[in-house]
Amino acid sequence: MIGMNTYLNAYVDRRMKYIVDEWDLSTKTDLSDLVSRLEALEQEIPRLKAFEHAASDKLTELEARASKLKGRV
Repeated sequence: MIGMNTYLNAYVDRRMKYIVDEWDLSTKTDLSDLVSRLEALEQEIPRLKAFEHAASDKLTELEARASKLKGRV
């Protein structure tokens, strides 16, 4: 007779991929390059901040132009 632990271990071994997917668990492979991925994201922050400021300035300019045009109509 198969013991309960042996049965559960075998079940988990067979279903591990599905368990990881279903529970959205991280694997060693996912975590192996975590530091380099975080560093890459951190390097993007200044560029994104510059874009945000430029977009905000442009939007302010467009809103001012739209207000002037509305006043002419």
